[in-house]
Amino acid sequence: MAKVILLNGSPRANGCTAAALAEMEKVLREEGVETELIQVGGKCIRGCIACGRCADAGKCVFDDLVNEVAPKFEAADGLVVGSPVYFASPNGTIISFMDRLFYSTPFTKHLKVGAAVVSARRGGNTAAFDVLNKYFTISGMPVASSTYWNQVHGFTAEDVQKDLEGLQTMRNLARNMAFMIRSIAAGRESMGAPQMERGCFTSFPDGK
Repeated sequence: MAKVILLNGSPRANGCTAAALAEMEKVLREEGVETELIQVGGKCIRGCIACGRCADAGKCVFDDLVNEVAPKFEAADGLVVGSPVYFASPNGTIISFMDRLFYSTPFTKHLKVGAAVVSARRGGNTAAFDVLNKYFTISGMPVASSTYWNQVHGFTAEDVQKDLEGLQTMRNLARNMAFMIRSIAAGRESMGAPQMERGCFTSFPDGK
C-alpha cells in the first residue's frame, strides 16, 4: 500500500494547518493511501550548522525528530508539509526541520510526490507556499497541485471549516497526489524510472 507522510509545522496541533491536513488525510485514506501525521511544530528543532558530519554518518549530527522521521520519509511514496504563515514565510521550526531532513539524508527523493500546504488569516500564503515547494523541486520530486494554490484561510480551525474553497482545494490536492503516486508506480513497472545524471558540481572555484 502506498504511504504519505504529513508534517504539521504549526505549534498548534489542532489549529488551522491541522484542519487542512485532516481534510487531505481523509481523502487519501479513501483513495487507499496509508497516512501518518507527524507533529513538528512546537518541537525544539535547531537549524543546520553546515558541519558536514551527515556526509559520513548518513544522518544529522543532532539526533532529534529529524532522524526519527528520515527512515519514514525514505519508505514513503509522498510527503506533505504544512505550515502556518509567519511574516509571509513558513514558520522557523518547519524550515529548520526541512533544511536538515533534506540535506542530511543520503537516500534519493527522486519521484516521491511532494505537496505543500499553507494557512494564514489573510495574506502571505503564496510566498510561504513558494518556499516549501523548493525542497521538492531541488530533489527530483514531482509536485502535486490542486484547483487553487494549496492554502486555507482562517484565524482558528473553526474558521478554516468555513473556507469551503480552501477545503475543496485540499480534497482535490489529495486526489491528485494519490493519482500521481499510483501513476508513478505503474510507470516504474512498465517503463522504469528516468535516468538521473550526477557528477557535475559547478562552483567556479577559480572565478572562471
